[in-house]
Amino acid sequence: MFYVKTLEHEIVLEPIHFGPKLKATIVRLLKEEVEGLALANYGYVVNVIEVREDQIRSGIIEYDTGNVVFYVKYDALLLRPFVNEVLDATVSLCNPQGFFAFVGPLRIFVSKHNMPEDMFHGFDTERDSWVSDDKEVVISTNCGVRLKIKGRTVEQGNITAIGSIKDNYLGLIDDGSGENAEQ
Repeated sequence: MFYVKTLEHEIVLEPIHFGPKLKATIVRLLKEEVEGLALANYGYVVNVIEVREDQIRSGIIEYDTGNVVFYVKYDALLLRPFVNEVLDATVSLCNPQGFFAFVGPLRIFVSKHNMPEDMFHGFDTERDSWVSDDKEVVISTNCGVRLKIKGRTVEQGNITAIGSIKDNYLGLIDDGSGENAEQ
C-alpha cells in the first residue's frame, strides 16, 4: 500500500527564479507539481520526503525561451493499491448499485454483487444505507469498512479501484458514531 521510492522529475524554471535560493525554489516547485499526482506505474505521490542537493542535476538552457530544465531525483512516499490487498476505508456515498469509499485519495467502489448475500437486496432509500437482512449491519456514509481490492484502473491521472466485502472478516468495522461496531 504505502512505500518509498526514488523517482525523477523534470522542472522547468523561468529566468525570474534564478538567484541565491535556486535550490529551495526547485524543491518547492517539485512538491507543488508532484504531490497528489497519480503516476500510472507507481500510484499516488503522497509526499516528497527528501531531495538531496547532489540529486539536482545542472540545468539545460532552452535557447528559444530562456527557461532552464532541471532533472531532479527525489524520494517519495507513494500509495498504490494492490489486487487482493485488504484496506480499511471510509464510506462516502451509498446508492442502490453499491457504495463508494475512500482510503486517502484512492476512491473504491463496492458493488452490491460484491457484498454478502444477506445485503444484496438491502438498500434502504430512506437512510441511503445498506442494511443486512437481520438489521445488525448498517453501512452508511462516514462509517468504516474493511474491504478487499479486486481490481484497479488508472485514467487521466486518477486511480480508482473495485472492492469487495464478501469474504470472511470484511465489512463494517466502525459505524461512524465513535464506538466500534460488533460483527
